Amino acid sequence: MARAQRLLALMQELRRHRYPVTGTRLAGALGISARTLYRDIATLRGQGADIEGEAGVGYLLRPGFVLPPLMLSDEEAEALLLGARWVARRGDEAQRAAAAQAMAKIAAVLPAERRSEMESSTLLVAVPRDARNDEVLQALRRAIRAERRVRLQYRDEKGHSSQRAVWPFALGYFEQVRMLLAWCELRADYRSFRIDRIEDCQVGEEAYPRRRHALLREWREREGVEAPAF
Repeated sequence: MARAQRLLALMQELRRHRYPVTGTRLAGALGISARTLYRDIATLRGQGADIEGEAGVGYLLRPGFVLPPLMLSDEEAEALLLGARWVARRGDEAQRAAAAQAMAKIAAVLPAERRSEMESSTLLVAVPRDARNDEVLQALRRAIRAERRVRLQYRDEKGHSSQRAVWPFALGYFEQVRMLLAWCELRADYRSFRIDRIEDCQVGEEAYPRRRHALLREWREREGVEAPAF
């Protein structure tokens, strides 16, 4: 295993533990010697990682430290690039700008040859993007983060329009459509709303009465949808 990949693997292993873990266990999990482990821990500490503990006691990584992007493997760098390009095609205006800024930050700390490889990457996302719903998507993302009640003017598949007061907790990005997942006060139940059928969206100042993560967890359990890995 290359040194950069080994350091990244050590960080990931430390993050898995909330309590001190022995050097023997860490070395065994990574398939390295104790001497190499202690040297790698010293390297990470030198880069700013707040790793508490010592040999014979155990080690604990305090939160807050992030390895620089230059530690990414080729596969990880390509995965980030593909994800950013997908957002640039499928996200709203603010997301497109954020994707470009994130990739610029990553490129800024990459070696010149790696940066050139990313710029000439053949991983393309060619799906046309419809920008007509940008404002609605941005408003809903803000409402979800702030857990705010939203009033919608919504047109169903039969063309009937109705007003809905909802508690938005998630957005679904599918191949052809975007979906809002929310608790609907009118139906007293979970409902999904196609973004392209929302005729008006007003985000209120009133917080809805439950936490969004609780709504999402309950919806997943009811629908049998597994939580993503990250």
